[in-house]
Amino acid sequence: METSSLKSALKKAKRKQLLKTIIISTLVVLISIPVLYKTGNHFAAKGSAKLHNKLFLYHQIAQPNVNIDSQVTSSSSTFGGNITTNRSKNINGYIVPWSTLTSPYDWIRSSIDFNEIIPSLYWSDTQYYEYDKQTKNKSATFYHPENEKYSSIPNELAGVTQLDNHVAEVAISFDQPYTFQEIQAQIPNNLNTVWLYLTSEMRDEKMGPVGMPVYGFNPGDEPDEAYGSFVKALQQYDPKGHIEGIQQFLEMNKDKSFDEVKVLGMMLTGQTQNFKALENQDFIRAASVGATAPIVPYIEPEK
Repeated sequence: METSSLKSALKKAKRKQLLKTIIISTLVVLISIPVLYKTGNHFAAKGSAKLHNKLFLYHQIAQPNVNIDSQVTSSSSTFGGNITTNRSKNINGYIVPWSTLTSPYDWIRSSIDFNEIIPSLYWSDTQYYEYDKQTKNKSATFYHPENEKYSSIPNELAGVTQLDNHVAEVAISFDQPYTFQEIQAQIPNNLNTVWLYLTSEMRDEKMGPVGMPVYGFNPGDEPDEAYGSFVKALQQYDPKGHIEGIQQFLEMNKDKSFDEVKVLGMMLTGQTQNFKALENQDFIRAASVGATAPIVPYIEPEK
């Protein structure tokens, strides 16, 4: 009898313990789910905010004449998502579509959609040029004045002036560095200066600078103020000093005002016939035409 009673008591104790374990486990799960959900959303939101900021900084310093029209978080979850960046170019008052970026993020990592940012290369026996992957518009390319390793350097000014009744953007690369004041005096008033090329990575680009990172800014109406914002953006974009082109520029110009800083090139926009004045100018090493648009009666060019 005692043995039977002992077994019965042990079974009851095991059942109570099992029930207690089930209850505790259920409570832990019920408590953990909202905690994990809240924690996941917190880290996902931090990743999203970080990538949003990184995308804005990158376009401020490294995307010549590319504007962000909208930027939204899409496909978001507790563990991460994507940011969609809709972009365009302003070609003398004409808005031209540019590639849309889809950049992923999670709790730990985030990355800009460089696959769409880096242009594709068209290459044949007679020519090569870069173009935007999605819109198929030609990309304007800058050439560093000290890099002698290009197989050929284009000057497309004569070609663009033959394109009647259009607006265009042209990347002008200089034969040597100049101050903004020196070079602005050489630019006709009927062209818009929309971006200044200040620095880039030096690489062996025998077929041209495909995907070469270039850094600069839109001078706008207040170039001194815009330059100050550009320097801050460079520092924020590369806080650990990993990008050689950025760090060399910051070190070289840390004690200089904008009037003393050397410019390597500029992006100009305007009506195609207005580029005629720049043909055969000695200060131009390369001229690469980018996006163009036909002039229509109901949209007035800026210049």
